[in-house]
Amino acid sequence: MIKITGTELEAMVEHWLNTPVHGYLGSGYGQDIKALLQKPHSDREANALLRKLKADLVLLTSLPPDQINLYGTPDGIDRYQIVLEVSGRTFNLSEIA
Repeated sequence: MIKITGTELEAMVEHWLNTPVHGYLGSGYGQDIKALLQKPHSDREANALLRKLKADLVLLTSLPPDQINLYGTPDGIDRYQIVLEVSGRTFNLSEIA
């Protein structure tokens, strides 16, 4: 049985976040974070991002549901930080875009 470490899982998620959709010929793998940040934030958008993440990185479907979260936090008067959390590791989506 192959074991994947938290560091390897983190690298997979970072790669997915930094790969544009269709960045690989013939594959819809990846995410357009800049487009996500320009849309109004709703549960629908958050769920779509999490579904795409799990579809592209099937390994994540084996994690308990509470191990993958997407949330936002206010940052000053006019900013909002969007954070993806996978198994306790956080990815600030606002900084990636």
